[in-house]
Amino acid sequence: MSTPGLDPASPLKLQFPQSLAVYDDYAKAQKTVDFLADAEFPVEQLMIVGTDLKRIERVTGRLTWSKIAVGGLLSGLWFGVFIGLIFALFTNANLVSVLLSTAFMGATFGLVWALLGYAFTRGQRDFSSVTQVVATKYEVLVENKHAARARELLAGLPGALPDPFA
Repeated sequence: MSTPGLDPASPLKLQFPQSLAVYDDYAKAQKTVDFLADAEFPVEQLMIVGTDLKRIERVTGRLTWSKIAVGGLLSGLWFGVFIGLIFALFTNANLVSVLLSTAFMGATFGLVWALLGYAFTRGQRDFSSVTQVVATKYEVLVENKHAARARELLAGLPGALPDPFA
């Protein structure tokens, strides 16, 4: 099994990996590696690889002009205060006046920029969401010279299935 883009000397690569087990969730794969570690198996000869990736997008709400305006205003305000603090470090100006002026300019800029950006979408995406890439299968790989020993130990794992390679 070769992973494109990985350096052959990379710690994320086994020389001749073999599949030891495939699980539907990461916790079961992790339990297998932990079991082998407890049995004094050289776990540096193992890898857990997430396969069958899918992208999940959870819609969190509807976007409105007011939500966009508040978000832009707050984002700009925060950025303005940050810039004001940086200016205050390098000038002899009054801290309060610098912070107030940069906060006001940042809030104004953030508000205008957010509303313009939303206007240009023309309602193509009127919702907010969060996304995540997850694996649907987790495969435990083992270096081939240690595969037989790993399978032998894994047969002793409570709830283990019969070894298909025996």
